[in-house]
Order: sequence, then structure tokens, then C-alpha cells
Amino acid sequence: MGKIDLKALTAEGMKEFVKGLGLPAYRAGQMLHWIYEKGADSTEEMTELPKDLMARLSGVSYMSRLTLMDEKTSKDGTRKFLFGLEDGLSIESVLIPDGDRLTLCISTQVGCAMACGFCLTGKMGLKRNLKAHEIAGQVLAAKKLAGRPVTNVVLMGMGEPLMNFDETVEALWRMTGLMRISPRRITLSTSGIVPRLLEFPKKAPAVNLAISLNATTDEVRDRIMPVNKKYPLKTLFEALRKYPLKKRRRITFEYVLLKGVNDTPDDAKRLVGLLRGIPSKVNLIPFNPYEGCEFQGPKEETVLGFQEVLTGAGLSAFIRKSKGADIMAACGQLAGGGTATP
Repeated sequence: MGKIDLKALTAEGMKEFVKGLGLPAYRAGQMLHWIYEKGADSTEEMTELPKDLMARLSGVSYMSRLTLMDEKTSKDGTRKFLFGLEDGLSIESVLIPDGDRLTLCISTQVGCAMACGFCLTGKMGLKRNLKAHEIAGQVLAAKKLAGRPVTNVVLMGMGEPLMNFDETVEALWRMTGLMRISPRRITLSTSGIVPRLLEFPKKAPAVNLAISLNATTDEVRDRIMPVNKKYPLKTLFEALRKYPLKKRRRITFEYVLLKGVNDTPDDAKRLVGLLRGIPSKVNLIPFNPYEGCEFQGPKEETVLGFQEVLTGAGLSAFIRKSKGADIMAACGQLAGGGTATP
């Protein structure tokens, strides 16, 4: 029988593991504290434990870790990490500093099956789902690499989080419960998997919700986001109107502006109509081009005009200049899910 990966265990699983070794129950809490708050990568680092117990644990368990295969730093300070996984695949995470705020954009899958036309990750297809400890492990790894705690987490990297539902939910509980990151500082972004969207608030901590919308008609959304053929705008917005929001919380709508596709004043007016009655804010993201893509980014005056329509109708709308574009770390540019070779 192989060794147990301590990081793969849930909090309950850790209690069972400790119990199975005949150890007192409080050892589970100690070990979880060392892994998730102190960042231990081996039992030898858990200096609170007696040496004979450390040795015993080393004989029956180990701790997996993400291996840093590559790192690129943007001129704006954004850092992109390529992490190797145990099976030889790899994922990318992006660390974005902004004063005291340190935001980490994490992945939930290796690749993505959503095939959104403007997203480079979607060109890879789906290689596999990440396990909860691989999702949460990106936060632990980034904290060590940054030398300070990550303050905000966005599940906006590679993959569709709600298509890896159980592991994503478990990872969120580890972040909020074991790493003590406030749910208010975590945002999950989805393209709109409606059945999972309705199930999510019943199972997960009350993190922020962001919807990757990017179109105001089914015709355009069908073209750029195939998920819309299964869950069209009417179905999606019926679900969003039922979504239980905490007091003073809003749903964020992400809208990637594509030149000549979804950036007209009529699109902006339709967006106002779609969001009517939903506590919301809109992040307008001018498209980040990459080699071989059919789309282009809009002109600045087009972006400003689109924003003006939204704000004129009383919506909160912000233009997000994506960071890290020079190192392919901006929105829709992640694609590091191949074989993990340096």
C-alpha cells in the first residue's frame, strides 16, 4: 500500500487518518494548521510534533506539491507561474500585485472544454480536472513565491470551475476554512453552467460570483461561447435572478469587448436591459489578442462609448486594462497545460 498524500485529505479525512494511527484527535488540527497556515511541505517541517511522530508519519505519508517549472514577470509587476503536476501535466497561475493587495488568478482544470472563441485556453481542450489540493495548492505556492500572503483569489485561470464542481467547492472550503481567506476576497467566474450555478450557493462558501457574459444576443454568444447553445441567455438570467446574494453583494459581469462583434452602442443598450433588477457591476475587458486569433480589440473610443451607455443608465461599469499581456498572462491568454518540462 502506497503512502497517503496528506494534502489530498479533507479536514474530515485528516481526522480519520490520525484516528487510524491511534493518535489523539488534536493532532489532525495541528497538521492542518501546519499545511494550510504555515505552508509546510513535509512532516519534518512540522516542528511542533515530536521527532518520533514525524518519523512515523514520514513512513506512511507524504505531501504533494506544485513544482515551479517556469516564471515570467511583466513590466507591470504581474508574475505568471507555470506549475508542474505529479502526472507530468502543468497549469498556469497569475499573481497580480496592487499596493497592499495581492491577487492570485488560479486554474481549476488543465485546459478547458468550453471552447470560447476568444480564449487561448479553450484551444487546448480539456486534459483533466484538478483535484482540490491542486487548486488550493496554487495559493500556498504563490504565498511562498511572493514572500507574503495572497489577499485575494479569483478562479479565472484555466478551466471552467463549475465543470469541476466537487473539487472546486472543496478547494474553496479549504481556502476559507483552513487558510482563513475571507469569502468576500474570493471570486469564482463561470461561463454559466446553469444547473451547477443553482447548486453552488447551497454547497460552497459565500464567495463572490462573476459571470463571463461577453454578448447580449444568443446569436453572437452562440458563436463566441458554445455553452450558450445549451444554456441560452434567457435560461442563464432566470437562474441569476434566483441567485441568493448576501447583503450588499453584487454579481460581476465580465464583458470582453471584441471589435465589430459585441461592442456597439446597441449591445450596450441590450446589456442594460439584461441586467435590470440584478445587483451588478460590469467589468469591460478590451480583448487581449494572441497569434492566430480571429478577433481584434476595439478602439479606445469604442470602449469609452460603451461604458458611457452603461453608466448613463445607472450601472457600475469599469474598464479593466488586463495586466500581464506582455507575458501572455492576461485574460484569455493562459495555455500552459502541456507536458511539464522546464
